[in-house]
Amino acid sequence: TPCLEFRSDAGSLLIADCGSGLRMLGKALMKEFAGRPIHANILISHFHWDHIQGLPFFVPIYNEANQFHVYSYRPREASLEETLGGQMSNPYFPVNMSAMRAKRRYTEVASEPFDLDDFRIRPAHINHPQGCLCFRIENNGKSIVYATDNEPGDAKSDRTLREICRDADVLIYDSQYERSQLDRDKKGWGHSTWEDGVRICQESGVKQLILFHHDPDSNDAAVDQLEEQAQVQFPNTRAAFETMEIRL
Repeated sequence: TPCLEFRSDAGSLLIADCGSGLRMLGKALMKEFAGRPIHANILISHFHWDHIQGLPFFVPIYNEANQFHVYSYRPREASLEETLGGQMSNPYFPVNMSAMRAKRRYTEVASEPFDLDDFRIRPAHINHPQGCLCFRIENNGKSIVYATDNEPGDAKSDRTLREICRDADVLIYDSQYERSQLDRDKKGWGHSTWEDGVRICQESGVKQLILFHHDPDSNDAAVDQLEEQAQVQFPNTRAAFETMEIRL
């Protein structure tokens, strides 16, 4: 499930989404920082379980020496903090968010750009049930767009996404379904295809496409096949895999 780590040239730590990989990231950070305080900003695209389920298992957030600042849009039902804490409420988890001793702040954002240390963040709303943000993340002249959980076909969202992707170095894009699935039984589920990712890159001048948010029913061979199909139309395409690292 989705969890990405970004490091700026100055060493700032930025996390995007809190899927199950957050548990392993927490262990790696504890080893790297070796008792020194950990400060990080966290971007959350939306609140479906696969994007937040790692948060209760993120060991650094239980240490009072650490600091984390969470950014996302405000859900309709509750505040950002209350929404994230809901998955730890009785009877879903043995402890609630009060067990998280780290200093925590929560900021609700819209579509205005903002700075996080030496990162420049530009959020935008894309088409997904209950809402979703994509993020253009810039640092020192380089840019990555993280746009997962998007279903093409909404004119406003399609225009926004192409605009935010303009001349980006990398697009990390939702490529969960094949076209036949999206046209048939998966329409309205809020996901996309590699074909749409390729189209966005070609129309917006993106340099590299990363196929992301793989279908849980797709094994490695199926993902490899999608990657090969995409590379025919856009050669600088790679399928994301766990522990994948990209340097810009």
